[in-house]
Amino acid sequence: MSIRLQEVRKSFGPKPVLKGFTLEVRDGETLAIVGPSGSGKSVLLKHVAGLLRPDAGSVLVDTYSVPDLGRKELIQLRRRIGYVFQFAALFDSMTVAENVGMGLRRMPGWDAQRIAARVAECLALVDLNGLGDRYPAQLSGGQRKRAGLARAIAPSPKFLLYDEPTTGLDPVTTTVIDRLILRMSDELGVTGLVVTHDMTSAYRVADRITLLHDGRARFTGTPAEVRAAGDEVLRGFVEGDPDLYFGSGRD
Repeated sequence: MSIRLQEVRKSFGPKPVLKGFTLEVRDGETLAIVGPSGSGKSVLLKHVAGLLRPDAGSVLVDTYSVPDLGRKELIQLRRRIGYVFQFAALFDSMTVAENVGMGLRRMPGWDAQRIAARVAECLALVDLNGLGDRYPAQLSGGQRKRAGLARAIAPSPKFLLYDEPTTGLDPVTTTVIDRLILRMSDELGVTGLVVTHDMTSAYRVADRITLLHDGRARFTGTPAEVRAAGDEVLRGFVEGDPDLYFGSGRD
């Protein structure tokens, strides 16, 4: 077991977002969580990274109970978790190389030479060779996403969390990002958790797909099982059919 969420509940004020969400992510797999915007997908990722604490339920990462970790233990765990933010979240005042290496500068035993070598290695992995001296404003949207991915893999994490990695990208650039997600799995052996509302992307990158609906895991299966499923809510989301998804045809 790599990641396990059991009966996780989370509300913001009077609004419940997660209503007993249960899911296990197997070691070495890439699992995609799909669902409409605002359904709580990013909230789930933040629970795994320890950025949010559940109101109830458990969140285990490598057998560690994330909500129960102290500050020092949580920092150590986060070094094993790479987080790819939805809009890259690069610092505009820093070069691409400085952005990618920022986490390494906080790690004991990493001098400037070692950091520079690792940054160059990570930029090569995401096909950004030679762009380390540029600033984020000088990059395209797809290049910024790839720089964010390079920063996430720099500390050699065991887990990669992707928050809507293809949002705002054209179809060709989306395919490039999807191929990089597959490369991270194949070449680095990381366990990946991808949240997205893009079914084409989910089919392409995921070993299994989970539909988050009404705060719970409605369906989990392989891409082939998702395509063959008879669940009307799942079919409604996959096919973009509101009559199926909402049942009555009204939100």
